Amino acid sequence: MAYRKLGRDNKHRRSMLATMTKQVVMNESISTTETRAKEVRKSVEKMITYGKKGDLVSRRKALAFLHNDTEVVAKIFDDLAKRYENRNGGYTQILKLTERRGDDALMVVLKLVEEAK
Repeated sequence: MAYRKLGRDNKHRRSMLATMTKQVVMNESISTTETRAKEVRKSVEKMITYGKKGDLVSRRKALAFLHNDTEVVAKIFDDLAKRYENRNGGYTQILKLTERRGDDALMVVLKLVEEAK
């Protein structure tokens, strides 16, 4: 699987992705750089897919990735899984903002898609 290193070693990168995934799930949107958003998108989509499966193995995989944060996992399995039960992927969207002032990194908003009812 190809992934971006994001200028971090393995432990720091995995921890950062888990933390950003938690923030997306709890706040339903975050503002970050484009490259980070594209990496976090993968893990958010995977966590929601685990939630839609709903079995014990999926719950344990989600807990392992999200550092045993039961509040976030409960929101994924109880709220988000029901919200996206009729949707086959594409749970997030990236909206481009402007460049960051210090280093011209492209800033974006990563947010969960609002399900049309």
